[in-house]
Amino acid sequence: MYKYDDAPLILKNFLTHKLTIEGKSAKTVNEYYYDLRAFLTYTVNQKTGKEDINLADKNFIQNIELNDIYEYLMYISTVNNNGARTRARKVSSIKSFFKYLHLKAKIIENNPTDGLDAPKITKSMPRYLELDESKSLLESVDGRNKERDYAILTLFLNCGMRLSELVGINISNIKGDSLTVLGKGNKERTIFLNNACKQAIEEYMKVRPVDGVKDKDALFLSGQKNRIYYKTVQYLVKKYIAKSGLDTTKYSTHKLRHTAATLMYKYGNVDVRALQEILGHEQLNTTQIYTHVDNKGIKEAMQNNPLADFTKKGK
Repeated sequence: MYKYDDAPLILKNFLTHKLTIEGKSAKTVNEYYYDLRAFLTYTVNQKTGKEDINLADKNFIQNIELNDIYEYLMYISTVNNNGARTRARKVSSIKSFFKYLHLKAKIIENNPTDGLDAPKITKSMPRYLELDESKSLLESVDGRNKERDYAILTLFLNCGMRLSELVGINISNIKGDSLTVLGKGNKERTIFLNNACKQAIEEYMKVRPVDGVKDKDALFLSGQKNRIYYKTVQYLVKKYIAKSGLDTTKYSTHKLRHTAATLMYKYGNVDVRALQEILGHEQLNTTQIYTHVDNKGIKEAMQNNPLADFTKKGK
């Protein structure tokens, strides 16, 4: 549990509400904390000349106006060089904070962020491995932990799970051909395991340590027989990406999630709503980006236009 000892009471109450009432994950609440602490520290300094965040009490908050928020956004853009995506996240945190103060805590009569727009983010196409590159990555696995590493890569490429979801897998979460994972916001979802996933897990379980294991229910273990650590997974993924001849600056564990989604959409005839469920996206528009990566499908649609072969006859 995060205590946020250096946060003013008004901010602590907001964070507690997010954690206990809205059920946000500790990681998400921690991001709110850092975003809002930075905002309040800057605003206190601008209005009082001091750097004591605890001056941000009820009376101080009631006097914050939209222009104060714009000044902060200008500061992080020009001085801190925060990009549009970072600024958009901070705007989201600030808007959520003032919405809570207005509607839940009833501390402010008017919400200064009602007219605040988030910076426009240019959406880029997701980077992913092609089918032959994915196969090369799997074929590159060897070494002392080859069964474990192969199972990890297989789950990433077939199931499209997040790094946190993979690290958190327990043996008890696996029931036949289904796996329960804990996703964003502590939301559980079921992932169905195909033959490749089941076989990879079975081969790993044959060599998975039993004696001296600290977390006996953890599926993937480190060399010290603890639940495998995030950075260990990131390291081994980068290792095999390099070994298979791919660019380690372009691909990561999250790009393997993109790869799984793209391959399912391109080759599996997966409906976008089914893909949304598989990936655990809360909003459908997050998933729809994968509908734009299949150039083959776009080409075929153009070729199948009933006017594709029409040519004007000569006079």
